[in-house]
Amino acid sequence: MLDVILSQAVNGLVLGFLYVLIAVGLSIIFGLLGVVNFAHGSFFALGAFFAVSLYQYFGWAAVLLSPVLVGAIGMAVEVTLIRRLYDKEPLLSLIMTFALALLIEALIRLVWGGAGVPFSGPRFLAGFVEYGPILMTKYRLFVLLTTIGLLFALWAFFAFTPFGRILRAGSRDAEMVGLLGINLPWVLTWVFGLGCMLAGAAGLLAAPLWTVNPTMAAGAIMPAFVIVTIGGLGSYGGAIIAGLLVGVVTALTIQFKPEASAAAMYVLMAVILLIRPRGLLGERWERFE
Repeated sequence: MLDVILSQAVNGLVLGFLYVLIAVGLSIIFGLLGVVNFAHGSFFALGAFFAVSLYQYFGWAAVLLSPVLVGAIGMAVEVTLIRRLYDKEPLLSLIMTFALALLIEALIRLVWGGAGVPFSGPRFLAGFVEYGPILMTKYRLFVLLTTIGLLFALWAFFAFTPFGRILRAGSRDAEMVGLLGINLPWVLTWVFGLGCMLAGAAGLLAAPLWTVNPTMAAGAIMPAFVIVTIGGLGSYGGAIIAGLLVGVVTALTIQFKPEASAAAMYVLMAVILLIRPRGLLGERWERFE
């Protein structure tokens, strides 16, 4: 029994880090732009489908371009659609991004079809790794280490680079950043692109683990919203802790009570919000209160 619990907990960490990668991008966009991006899961799906096509035509090395392409599409979307909504009612951004999600799913069905697309990991990552009672596939271990590396690089970017500090300041007071002479529209475009690129990277990593189909966006967007809520608005560390909690709880529930697995993360969210209404590490943000 202990062996099963440990193995499922490790698999839950892999799932949790993928969720964190999606949720951090969503949190970045909401923190600076004030836009609740319902299309974020669709950018996750685009990352997976781009990876499939790039592999088919150019090989494994080309799949690394998948998140870049998703980020570029996100920047184009911000310039053409999202930018027009910053001074409008928040409900308009919800409607716009929801419609965008439907549009992206329709385009995916048009280009790749409505059925699932088979996609396996690289051959050198086939097989299993066993460490004591823990048994997991090599690819899951690769995903775990890669997501940890990406999250650490993102933290270093925000903490030690001038542009990262601008983003952190802008998430608190975008008007102040503009008054300092910084090209705020340009910053917002890059922020939206960065958030979409993170979703695309998660889609690339998840493609061999999930079924690559047009509806996979729904399996990403709701856990991302739950994680942002549990972790607390604007909290990078809170998103990581919440993502790992959601991943482990979901994995253990699937193992021992599969019929309750879909509701497990919502129950966890309800319990945590009853104890801490702002989330685990949430702070008071004046611009949203």
